[in-house]
Formats: sequence, structure tokens, C-alpha cells
Amino acid sequence: MHVHVLGICGTFMGSLARLTKALGHRVTGSDANVYPPMSHQLEEAGIQLMAGYRADNLQPRPDLVVVGNALSRGNPEVEALLNAKLPYVSGPQWLAEHVLPGRTVLAVAGTHGKTTTASMLAWILEARGLEPGFLIGGVPRNFGVSSRLGAPGAPFVVEADEYDTAFFDKRSKFVHYHPDIAILNNLEFDHADIFDDLAAIERQFHHFVRTVPGNGRLVVADSEPALERVLEQGCWTPVLRFGQAAESAWRFELDADDSRGVVLYHAGECHRFRWSMSGRHNAANGVAALAAAHQLGVSAADGCRALADFAAPKRRQEVRGEVAGIQVIDDFAHHPTAIALTLEGLRRDGHGGRLLAVIEPRSNTMRQGTMKARLADSVALADRVWWYQPPGLDWSLAEVVAGHSASRVENDLEALVAQVTAAAEPGDRIVVMSNGGFGGVHDKLLRALETSHGKPR
Repeated sequence: MHVHVLGICGTFMGSLARLTKALGHRVTGSDANVYPPMSHQLEEAGIQLMAGYRADNLQPRPDLVVVGNALSRGNPEVEALLNAKLPYVSGPQWLAEHVLPGRTVLAVAGTHGKTTTASMLAWILEARGLEPGFLIGGVPRNFGVSSRLGAPGAPFVVEADEYDTAFFDKRSKFVHYHPDIAILNNLEFDHADIFDDLAAIERQFHHFVRTVPGNGRLVVADSEPALERVLEQGCWTPVLRFGQAAESAWRFELDADDSRGVVLYHAGECHRFRWSMSGRHNAANGVAALAAAHQLGVSAADGCRALADFAAPKRRQEVRGEVAGIQVIDDFAHHPTAIALTLEGLRRDGHGGRLLAVIEPRSNTMRQGTMKARLADSVALADRVWWYQPPGLDWSLAEVVAGHSASRVENDLEALVAQVTAAAEPGDRIVVMSNGGFGGVHDKLLRALETSHGKPR
């Protein structure tokens, strides 16, 4: 079968294309731009890529077109497939119908931490010898790829996104997956371009809860009011709580004596592990993964040993380089809560030195200004902050952060790089936060630091 994928360089669709190729199909795909790292993964898999959306990309006529959710009516390739009456499906539907049947499906949902938690869960299962398949919205460094089929019949871990499915299916992606085990990690307002308010997102999460069977499990974060409201709408599946509440079945504390240590309490036992991650949010992610893996027979002790060898996914507290004792760190944080948690984790990890934050408010929600009132408070733990006002942002960052004395706003990327470089001192960490490429600012900073401070380490 010849399958053509629209929006193939998006993380989800590119990962899906790799799975489709692994199933033995001929796969082609198109995107507005063909760009790494996904383009490299696709080329290595032998998938033909086409830059730009054009009607002639659909020649020769494919047997099926898989449509990504970034595509809408008016797109020339969408119009061509409709006019030609080509068969088409959404990415989540294709995954549900062609990859997930016959598998134990573990789905990771939540506003924050889906990629990291799904990566942890896949790694725990891998370390236990279960050879899971997975589709993750990032590149887990323990595997080096964002998706794989895994062993025949092995468990499958999927990052369960609440974003809408396709231009013809406005349900959240995760309602297609029908998981046996679902992690509900957290829930707050996001995706203002799709949802009117938090209640609308809660409704979609409840649709997701409705798909989990009674002999499955819901692994739910404690102390999350929005998740409690979701469950109050109806729940037919046993619930396992995790977090820091005394009554949670999977409870954790941060180790008071070790900035990289976590203490886990479960079933009357205490387990300690030390790992490469930092922060309360990552500890919660890890414990959620442990609880989910336990449903497949992985002991808490074995899971903790696996987490001790866990490597964070790319773009999650990823050190991109170091020059003269100055680190440049890349993080995907793009929501005020995620920004604050990233800074909290880095502040706690015992590194010392100053935290210099460089932030691009790029997501659709941020561009609409829905979260702007929370931005100044989100960077309270940073010593200095540079905000980049990207083209097309129709509200003033300078006005929003005016009361935060450590903040500075720039609309010129080269000027921003020069200012950060001039301010940086040995021992500092520059943490860059954006859900996009940010104009290659990470490499620009490293090159500028090499010029002004010396050679990289």
C-alpha cells in the first residue's frame, strides 16, 4: 500500500510515518518545510519527502492519505485530495486501526510532561525486557528515535495529546487510542486556539476516561483539582493515585540530602534512586511511569533501577554545550507553569551559579496572550531574563513584564544574543525556553560565547 502523509515533519506525523514504513508500506510525505531532526529520521527510514503542499504531490495516486492536524481547508493538497475523492484518515485513527490492535496500550496524558513521562515509561519497560513499541512527541535519548513498533504483541506507549485530531475530526487525539492503562499527569488551561476554557478541556479528558476499560487502570496525579472534576463526571476504572499526598498509593519525596535523589514509598516499602533529572515535576513524572509499569508486572525496585539510567529526551533540560564554564541548556517549556517548574528544578539541582533565562512566547496560546498575566511570576527563580518578542506577537511583552526588574525584552535576536553573552559569567547556566527552533539561538549563543570567553568544553 502507498500511504502519503500530510504534515510529515511534525513530530507526531513523522513518528507515525516511521511506524507505517515499518509495517511494510510504501510511505511518502509532504510538509510546508522539510526540516531536521525529523527529516533525518525519515530519510534514514527510506521515506520520500516533498517540501511544500502541491496537488502534484498526490501523483502517482496514493492508496491512502493520512492527514495531520496542522492541515486545514484551503491547503492546496487538502483541496486536491478532496476533489480527487482519495481515501483519507487522521493520524490518530491510523495509529488506532493499524498499530495498536492486539497490544496492551499505555497512554500518557496531561498538560505538561507527556513526552518526558512517556519516555520514562518506555525505558522502564525496555529495561525490564518487554521491548515496547512507542510513539512519543520528542526523541527519547535512551532510544534515539521518536517511534518504533517494538516486539510483536509487546506493550505500546503513546503520548496522548489533547489537541484536536484533524480538520474533519475536532475530537482530541487521545480519544482514538482506547488505552488499557492511562496516566493523567496534570491538567490546566492551554491550547487557547482550540479550547474556550478549562471546562472544555476537562470535557475532552472525560471522553478519554470513558474509553479506558473497567479492567484497566487510571494512574492519576493527586492534588490536581481539574483532574478531580474530570473523575467526578464519571469513572468506571480503578484509580491509582501518585504524588506527594500522604494517602497516595505511589508517594514520593525529593531527597533532602541529594539534589538528584528521589525517595519513593509504595506498598509499605521505601525505594531511593538517583538520576540525571531535576525538579519536583520530573520526580512526579517518574513516579507516574513507575506506577503504570507496575501494572505490567515491573517491580518498584526494577523500575527505580531503570530510572537511574534514564536520559532526558532531547529539548528537556538538554545541555547543548558549555563554554568557559557557561552552560547553554535547551528546554521545551512554553507555558508559565512549565517555565516555573523548569527553573525550580534547575535551581534545586545543586549546580550553583546564576540562572539566565531566554524565553520565546511562541505557542498559539502564548501568542493569543491568554497566559500573559502569569509570565512575570513564572520567572521568579531566574537571576536575569531576556524575553524575545517574535514577529506577529500583537501584544507588548515589555508592558507585561515591566514590574519584573530582572527582565529585558528584545525584538532583535542578534541583539539578544549579544546582551546575554556580555552578561554571562563562568558558572552561569543559560536556559533557553521555547517550543520552536527559536532562530537557532542555542548555536548562536555558543558561538558568541566561544568568541568572547574561549573554546567550548
